[in-house]
Formats: sequence, C-alpha cells, structure tokens
Amino acid sequence: MSRRRQTGNQIRGPHSALTDFLASNNISAAQIRDDYEQRLREPERRAERETGENGLEEEEYDDQPSESPEQRKKRKRKEAATLAKIKQSKEFARRKASRAGDPDDDDDEIAREMMYQKSRPLPGQLENCEICSKRFTVTPYSKAGPNGGLLCTKCSKEIANEEKKARPKKAMPKVGRRQHQSKLLDGLAQHGASSLVEMCTKKVADNINDIEEFGDLPSQLLHRLSQILSKRRVMTPRTLQLFLRADLDSINIYDCGKLETDDFEKIFAFMPSLVNVNLRFAGQMKDRVVDYMVQREFRIKQLQLDAANLISDTCWRQLFTTIGPQLEALRLSNLDCSLDDETVEIMSSKCANLRRLKLTQCDRLGNKGLVAISNLPKIEHLSLDTDSPVKPDIVINLVQRLGSSLHTLSLKKFHDLDDEFLHAVHTHCRRLAKLRFSGNAICTDKGYVSLFAGWSNPPLKFVDLSSTRDVDNAKPDGPEDPIGLASEGFMALMQHSGSKLERLNISSCRHISLRAFESVFDCNQVYPNLQEMDISFDPVVDDFLVSSIFKCCPSIKKLTAFGCVKIHDVKVPVGVALIGGLRAQDSIIIEGE
Repeated sequence: MSRRRQTGNQIRGPHSALTDFLASNNISAAQIRDDYEQRLREPERRAERETGENGLEEEEYDDQPSESPEQRKKRKRKEAATLAKIKQSKEFARRKASRAGDPDDDDDEIAREMMYQKSRPLPGQLENCEICSKRFTVTPYSKAGPNGGLLCTKCSKEIANEEKKARPKKAMPKVGRRQHQSKLLDGLAQHGASSLVEMCTKKVADNINDIEEFGDLPSQLLHRLSQILSKRRVMTPRTLQLFLRADLDSINIYDCGKLETDDFEKIFAFMPSLVNVNLRFAGQMKDRVVDYMVQREFRIKQLQLDAANLISDTCWRQLFTTIGPQLEALRLSNLDCSLDDETVEIMSSKCANLRRLKLTQCDRLGNKGLVAISNLPKIEHLSLDTDSPVKPDIVINLVQRLGSSLHTLSLKKFHDLDDEFLHAVHTHCRRLAKLRFSGNAICTDKGYVSLFAGWSNPPLKFVDLSSTRDVDNAKPDGPEDPIGLASEGFMALMQHSGSKLERLNISSCRHISLRAFESVFDCNQVYPNLQEMDISFDPVVDDFLVSSIFKCCPSIKKLTAFGCVKIHDVKVPVGVALIGGLRAQDSIIIEGE
C-alpha cells in the first residue's frame, strides 16, 4: 500500500510515437526552443556589430586633424579603392541611371553616399518601407528604393511597372531576314508598306485551310493566290477545288506536285470553257487526262505543261491532231521520256497557227524536229533548249527561214554553233525584241561585234548572252582572240541597244574588261529603260562600277552580282534589289530614306 502511494505521483498518460522517438534519441523540446530563440536574436546582434563597424569606418574616413601625412595618404588610398569598387557594382549603375540629370549625379557623390549609408537589414528582420513607411518583413527579394532604403512588396511592383513603361521598346524588324532575302531573289525591294490588295491576298493565303470558296474573285487575284500557294507548296486537292469555276477561261497552277490524276480530270470537268491552261510540275498527268481533253473538244489556244512525262507519244500526237489547228501558243518543258522527232513533225504539220513555241529541256528533240519547226509559217516567238547534239547547218537554216518574222529568238545550250550563226541572225532577223543565246563557247568576240555593228534590227529590249566564254580552266584569261562575249562585243551591244534595253544578262562573261565596263557606264551615259541586269561571276566588278551602274541606270530595279568578290560596301538606292556580292548577308546601306 505504501509502495503504491510512493509511485502514484509518477503515473503519466499515454506516450505518442514522436515522444518516444525524441526520448530515445536524447532530443529535448526545451533545447529546440532555445536554439530557435537564439537564431532569432542572432541577426539583431550581427546588425548591431555591423552598425558599429560602419560607424568606426565612417569616423576613420572623416578628416582627422591629428593624423600624420602618412596616415592621411593611406586613408585616401583606401577610400579611393573602396569608391572604385563601389563604382563597378550594379547598384551604382542603377542608382546613377535613376538620377541622371540631377545636380548631384556626380559619380563620387553617389559612391560616397553608398559607402556611408546604413547597411541593409538581413532577411527576417522588420523594416519600414521607404515610400509608404509600412512595416514589413525583409526577404532576400526585397528591392531597394531610390534613396537606398528597402521597399515593401506593393511599392516594389509599382516601381517595376513604372520602369517597364518608361523603358523604350526594342525596335523589331518588320520583315524577317529570310523573307527579306526571298523577296530580293524575286527582284523585289519594296520600300514601305504593301498595297491593300497584296496584304489581303496574303491574308487569304495564310488562312487557306479555313476558306470554303473564293466567291467572285477576279482572275488576276486568283492568279496571284495561285502563285503564293504554289510557292508555299500548299497546293493540294482541297486547295485546287477553290480555283475550279465554270465561268473562268484560264487556269494557272505553278506547283501540281501534290495533285493526282483524278485532280487533273477535275480541272477539265469543272472548267469546260478553258482557253489558257498552265500546269507546272504535272508529274501525275497521264494519258487518260489527254483522252478526256480530246473527247470534250476544248477550245484551248494556249497550252503550257511542265514535267508531264507520263504522257506517251501516241497521246501527244492525238492531242496535236485534235486541238492543233486552234493552238496559238505551246510551251512544253522537262520532257525526257516523250516528244520525239516524229511527234514534233506531227505538231508542226497540225499546229499551223502557232505564234509562240517554247520547248525547253526536251531531251528527245533532235535534228529532224528542228527541221520540222522551221516549217511553221506563223511563228513569232521561238525558244529552244536541248542537250541533244544538233548540226549547225540546221539551226542556221531555221534562222534563215523564220528570222524575218521572229520577235523572240531564244537558244540555250547550242554548243556547236559558230560565228556563221551570228552572221545569219544579223542578216535575216529584222524584228527581234528579245535575243537569248547562252551556253556557247565557240562564237568569238569578233562575231558578236559583227552581229551588233550596223544591224538594221531595232534596239533590243531583252538580251541574254550569259556563259558565252572560253571554258579552258588552264587559261583563265582566255586566248588572245577572245572567245564569247568580251569587251568589244559588249560595247557594240550597248551602243546598238542601250537606249531601249530593259533586261540584260551577261553572267559569266568573264572576258569583259574593266575598261569596257567603265566606258559603257560612263557618267555621261544614260540607259533610261534598263531595269534588270545580271553581271555575276565577272572578276573585275567592284564597288565603284556598281555605283556607276546605279547612276547610269535610273530605272534599275534588280542587279544580280553573285561571285563578284570585289563588292564590299555599296550604297544601294531605295527600291533597288542588290543580289549577291561578297557581303550579301549583311544589311545593305540605303540612300534616300
């Protein structure tokens, strides 16, 4: 009984798991409380020590009459080092920027003020806001005020918003570099905003997937939309359906790469009044599409097909036989599996009303086909491009028979033609406005001089004599008698056609000397109609020559100068597209803004 009374005062209630854990590890709750209170008092004691040290430091930097000269020098050096360290801090830069224009914005004054100011309270302490005097708890993210004090959260946000509004916005380019360079390659150097029609057209193209129909858009806007969508490679069967209208007589699709054979049949099924057909990259256009065209007896007068290699020669012949008499313009390109000489002969016999014929990259076109083309009675515009070997006599005979009626003569990659061809052009061509003769390495500079000197043909508007030069890499300067268009031939060309010339391409004519260029583009010469010029891969072209071209050609819009390594910094007039040059990737300097 007595034992029960002695131990009765030691009875305790049930222990929790946390209590047992703390007791087993000799952890005292009182000790935890004491450590917490000590951590709270530690910032106050540290602030008092730093305040005392700052006071002593401030007294140390005050002028003391009793100090010796050596002590004064030592104090001045220490003060200068401290000030220099403060001037390199971000806080000094921020405070100086906020006080710009004030009478007391001197660097030394600001640095001394920062050196003598009260030390910043530590996180966890209480402080009064510099602006609103509100009591708040200091955190590591508390911002300093204009006079060095701390700000509460509300005032910090207000100051940050004011600084954000006052900060000038960074000027962003209106057009990205890639889009700008794409426009330059297209020959567009637009200064200012686009027209309202152009902006609306591009907006429609941007949202093409949300459009159900174009309505009654005029044909010129549909043509522009087709160009934009084809360039972006988004011409799909669904997009094509927007262009199929029974009241239109023309269709222009510049990228048919994503269209199938059924889509081509839809074009002719939904548009029975077609007169002008222009389909590029028509790789899936097959014989059944041509059969459908033949059966429906379309009134097509202008036909342009590109890469239609799945159409057989039999279908081509059937097409020419059926609609050949009504054709006025025929353009076929990139045909490597069809359109042989026999097909061209049928075309020449059935298409007697052709006024414009263009056959480019038609690999099976040979001598027999050229002979047949020379029998076309009404041809006015002729463009041929073939890699097949051709006899020069056949081409000369073609010029002799058709030259008197030709307005356009374009021959590319006829490598075997010599000066006799140029003499035939000089003798028989009297109405040419466009002359292209590129990729030849046999005709001499004397032949070009004889072509243009005393030529009774009116001044040409379009001239392309690119890549007419000697191709012997062992002799980059060429032979003594220049091959291809050289200095004398170039001066004779400009003397004959410079007054009316609109487009000129002399790319890779590397034997034209600097003297010839300076003579042609002299300050006293003016070529009022010249708008586009290509002088790429001519080693003598430099900044001065390009500037002279700009001065002599007031209407120029596009100048191409790839591979001209002497072009560094040129002042380009407003509205002119300079393509190429050594620093084409840099921003061009524009005059007249």
